[in-house]
Amino acid sequence: MKDPQPVIIFDTTLRDGEQSPGISLSEDEKVEIAKQLARLGVDVIEAGFPVASEGDFRAVQRIAREVDNVTVCALARAQAGDIDRAWDAVKDAQHPRLHVFLATSDLHIDKKLRSTKQEVLGQIKAAVTHAASLCDDVEFSPEDGSRTDIDFLAQVVRTAIECGASTINIPDTVGYATPQGYAEQLEKLQEAVPELSQVVLSVHCHDDLGMATANAWAGLLAGARQVEGTINGLGERAGNTSLEEICMLIRTHGEYGLETRMLPSELPRTSRLVSRLTGYGVPPNKAVVGANAFAHESGIHQDGVLKDRSTYEILDPEELGLKSNALFLGKHSGRHAFGQALAELGYQISGAQLNQLFVQFKQLCDQKKKVSLADLEALVDQGNIHEGKWSLVDYHLEDQLGHGAKAWVRVQGPRSQKEGQSTGDGPVDALLGALAKATGKKVELTEYRVEAVTPQTDALGEVTLRVLVDDKTLTGRAAAVDILEATARAYLRTLG
Repeated sequence: MKDPQPVIIFDTTLRDGEQSPGISLSEDEKVEIAKQLARLGVDVIEAGFPVASEGDFRAVQRIAREVDNVTVCALARAQAGDIDRAWDAVKDAQHPRLHVFLATSDLHIDKKLRSTKQEVLGQIKAAVTHAASLCDDVEFSPEDGSRTDIDFLAQVVRTAIECGASTINIPDTVGYATPQGYAEQLEKLQEAVPELSQVVLSVHCHDDLGMATANAWAGLLAGARQVEGTINGLGERAGNTSLEEICMLIRTHGEYGLETRMLPSELPRTSRLVSRLTGYGVPPNKAVVGANAFAHESGIHQDGVLKDRSTYEILDPEELGLKSNALFLGKHSGRHAFGQALAELGYQISGAQLNQLFVQFKQLCDQKKKVSLADLEALVDQGNIHEGKWSLVDYHLEDQLGHGAKAWVRVQGPRSQKEGQSTGDGPVDALLGALAKATGKKVELTEYRVEAVTPQTDALGEVTLRVLVDDKTLTGRAAAVDILEATARAYLRTLG
């Protein structure tokens, strides 16, 4: 058998993934995710869209400067100003890349761009030429590529390659493609443009019809050697190709002669990190990283697994590092052991920050007998969240079956402490009402989710709130053994 062919993994969690409604990551959170993506072994991190905002620019620039051993990419429209801004953001990276895109389908040219095919070709020529004058690594994407006429798509791709593009990505922007149709399009394109053999052909698929991973796989079998996707399948509308699925698909089906640099043992940790920081939970039945991925309810399945795991499990949970979450730290653990555990998780924490986290760890040990790796991840995550203008000082709740609940809270505001009282149908309703009175800021709750960090009854509870303020969706997160405490802190964090 020939040596496996490497597949480039292009992660766009921080760009396309962050475009999911309600996600708004801070600079520090984006850098933390980027560092974990590098540990996971992705090849390219699309860090953002620098022209979108000053905050996005700073985050991309920090990732370019602080994250090593990976290509850092910035997205730009086919406009000189966008490209210059993107280059300023990534130029300090060890391996910078510019990603330029322009719509090419008849529908987009006519309805969105209100342009012509000749004008689009001219714009692509100018934009890619300019990008290539700044950066040796340029990717070009014909937006809505899967719905673009094949003859015009060939012209577009040929023009981009002639002007210096080293990667050509054919996106299924609206998730319209089918595996067979997508593969046929890519095969025809390679026949029409022989120059594609000299560059990297990439696929970027959306999940509107539930076929993002299937389409990306079909693209690989048709000759693509870069896959674009996100952790947990995040992204616009129904999301993108799930990179954990692609990683394990390639690894499980070695007979196709493909391989990636991704480390399966880092997938669950990366998934948990992205879930916590974005506030988007992972469905229990999610492939590879879902809580039920290795659970067996059926007696027939249980019997088979007990006799030989391979009867019903095609993935090895140990390969995914799932046994590394064993409980191992308690109240007698010292500062050195605590610091070593954080280092094994990939956190570079020392000095005052380590001391502060160790104090919080000891407080957690007073509430739990033992602390797991997942608990430590949540602890570090909470330490990275800026409390904002409001913080919880104290609260009291009374709840009687059939008689509703009463809540009293005291919070620290920008200038002084405030108190509030409220009744409600239940403890959460009463608590949020009291917080609204104390802060003088009532928000519309659109989502309330509680997840246990670990399966034990004394587990940390992670609360995620989504609220609507002036037609803008904001997210607040907090974790505590006391779920109501976590609820109050999450609510206050939505207020900024």
